[in-house]
Amino acid sequence: MSNGGLLAPWPRGVARHVLDHVDSTNAEAMRLAPGLSGPTWIMARRQTAGRGRRGRAWSDPPGNFAASLVLRPEGGPADAARLSFVAALAVYDALRQLCGPQLNVALKWPNDVLLNGGKLSGILLESVGSGGAIQALVIGIGVNLAAAPDAVEPGAMRPVSLQGETGLTITPDDFLPALAVAFDAWHRQMRDFGFAPIRAAWLARAAMLGEVITARTGTTETTGRFDGIDETGALILTGPRGRQAIPAADVYFARP
Repeated sequence: MSNGGLLAPWPRGVARHVLDHVDSTNAEAMRLAPGLSGPTWIMARRQTAGRGRRGRAWSDPPGNFAASLVLRPEGGPADAARLSFVAALAVYDALRQLCGPQLNVALKWPNDVLLNGGKLSGILLESVGSGGAIQALVIGIGVNLAAAPDAVEPGAMRPVSLQGETGLTITPDDFLPALAVAFDAWHRQMRDFGFAPIRAAWLARAAMLGEVITARTGTTETTGRFDGIDETGALILTGPRGRQAIPAADVYFARP
């Protein structure tokens, strides 16, 4: 499927490297980061050792999208972490741009994109720095364009693919420019106006807002009503112990 020239031009000042295959786009981005002069997208048509959150493997069948963006972010680690919401909004917008507004897509805290209630995309942030300063931030994005992986962890959301759910064929080469344009637009908005408009836009697209969900961090499990995210991006749950802000966790829509 072609974008038909409807997308804005490739973002000014942003480079791209497209590889036939690589172990991990995030690992390649880390290797290249010291020599890069500005924001750079690194996409691989085949990824052999993709990584997900908390050290999990990320399965990457042929035809799926795997890319990483290298940035030198302003601010500290908290500011960099909020870019995961920018990335999620960019994936959402790129999908709707290429597939149409009828696409049933939603955002799951902290950094997944859902299609028809299944996991379509994951986002992984990794950084290099010392003393509270970040020299380089890598934002890895995987999208199941062609096929969903078979393996699912117990309690995890079922994986889905765009082609499997909709019959639409989008190639990684089509998806990259749509994603880069969308990310650039949301990133500029955050630079100009702060996190508030990003937070509002993310919440408008959030799955299960106002519903009961479970957040798990290690052996700690908290169940409550999903009441949004705060100004740091932390999950807000209201349960038997009152209102809690949870900065990092895995979220389950049904009790695991």
